[in-house]
Amino acid sequence: MITRRLMLAAGVTARFCVPDGHAAVPRSNVPMVVLDPGHGGKDPGAIGVTGTYEKHVALASAQELQRQLNATGKYRVELTRTRDVFIPLPQRVTIAQKHGASLFVSMHADALTDHSVRGASVYTLGDHASDAQTAALAVRENSADRYAGPGFRDAPPDVAKILTSLVRQETRTGSARMAHSVVNNFSRDIRLLQNPQRQAGFAVLKAADIPSVLVEMGFMSNAQDEAALRQADHRVRVAAAMKSAIEAYFAALPNAAG
Repeated sequence: MITRRLMLAAGVTARFCVPDGHAAVPRSNVPMVVLDPGHGGKDPGAIGVTGTYEKHVALASAQELQRQLNATGKYRVELTRTRDVFIPLPQRVTIAQKHGASLFVSMHADALTDHSVRGASVYTLGDHASDAQTAALAVRENSADRYAGPGFRDAPPDVAKILTSLVRQETRTGSARMAHSVVNNFSRDIRLLQNPQRQAGFAVLKAADIPSVLVEMGFMSNAQDEAALRQADHRVRVAAAMKSAIEAYFAALPNAAG
């Protein structure tokens, strides 16, 4: 991809794309999808009205989506975490880079002080938040690295500058297309927020050359959403809608296999 070539020219691939001591996983004709269950370990994420932790809902949902995607035989699928552990936000991006991801999907469940708000939504990287609620959400999600200690709170300035310059229009276009696919497929069976396709400066979406979306599957602060997300059958439906969205996304790519 254009961005990958630019990163090579900038001499930063070893420092950013691939962690020290790890070899890059080469891309293949089988798309690699990296699923990112939000939060984990000492970071519980949002806490539901009955005490459900977002980190548990996110992991269970990602594992179900992985199961459904693997069953198609069309994709390779990796998770940024497979158990209840804390992973700093930049490391989640690095994991996707290491695996040569074709698509990155971060899975979450939000919370608000207004407990009446419910429904799913999907976010792509933007320089400016779509609205005040989205801006506040980005602040909460990006603050997850307060659990990581000083070493992970800020990316080095040179890396941040390189990332800013390398977020190409092709990646943002792909991210927007995936977000639209999620909304389209959720609308058939999963309750959505009003204006469910939004943008904000989520740190976890800043992979330079990987189309990336963050899916909020509902609100832990809403009793109905929380109760639904606790149920395996609802998570199966959410995962099925996301699987369909992913399939539609890849089917629409140029030179996609029939």
